[in-house]
Amino acid sequence: MGDPLSEVIALLQPRAVFSKGISGAGRWAIRYSDFGQPSFCAVLEGRCRLAVDGQPPLTLEAGDFLLLPATPGFTMSGFEPVKPVYIDPKVMSSPRGEVRHGTRGGRPDVRLLGGYFVFDSPDADLMVPLLPALVHVRGVERLSVLVRLVGEETSGQRAGRDLVLTRLTELLLIEALRSTSGDNAPPGLLRGLADARLAPAIRQMHGHVARSWTVEQLAKSAALSRSAFFERFTRTVGLPPMEYLLAWRMAVAKGLLRRRELGIAEVAERVGYSSASTFSTAFSRHVGQAPGRYARAS
Repeated sequence: MGDPLSEVIALLQPRAVFSKGISGAGRWAIRYSDFGQPSFCAVLEGRCRLAVDGQPPLTLEAGDFLLLPATPGFTMSGFEPVKPVYIDPKVMSSPRGEVRHGTRGGRPDVRLLGGYFVFDSPDADLMVPLLPALVHVRGVERLSVLVRLVGEETSGQRAGRDLVLTRLTELLLIEALRSTSGDNAPPGLLRGLADARLAPAIRQMHGHVARSWTVEQLAKSAALSRSAFFERFTRTVGLPPMEYLLAWRMAVAKGLLRRRELGIAEVAERVGYSSASTFSTAFSRHVGQAPGRYARAS
């Protein structure tokens, strides 16, 4: 049976790009505009405030880990009121060494390691909405170890650096997401996997993507009536079950087509279509171009 969370992360193809040390002291505040790419932050020592657009304000403490899969605008600051310094992450340069905000010199009030990465997959727009907009994890030592390794690898130029950073980023994502309380998560994959009734159905869809599923069959795996399953799945995951299944099939099909190892008929069979023509029609409607053209363009 497939592990849906691991499969989603694998399809997103995260690739580490940049990380840096950040510190603040005294009166300081920075305002980052909307970035769109995934980013993370780990608090190494001290405390600070964080206000992410559309989310309740947070106090970050030593040992905290923060993940923003699509990084909206946010403000980070100390605890004294001050006008924020505006930063556009899309045009800012990549400074060397630690970035200091507020009072220069002396011991900082907070030290963080912040970074961002990219999702190489063209399916990111489909998969990212299945993840929480903000993941805040406190006191998970495994995450602290991974963040430290990312920092060390970023600052060095050892052989295999890019591959190591990519694997560390995958681990960071999985560890952060599975450390999140599913019951408190917004609608999406994590909340669905935390639901004891829905999780078996989601795993069935991922583990047997080629099967001709019906809502009735999936409801049976969830031990729910058809109507109760449909309502609960839609409310919890944010998509009706067959829309989720279609989105997952198309994401898998895109991955197979990009590798160009299988013919269209074989790809169709792998993702649950009885004929290449039926698959081509569904793929063209969902993606906007025929599977053959998509494969050539990739």
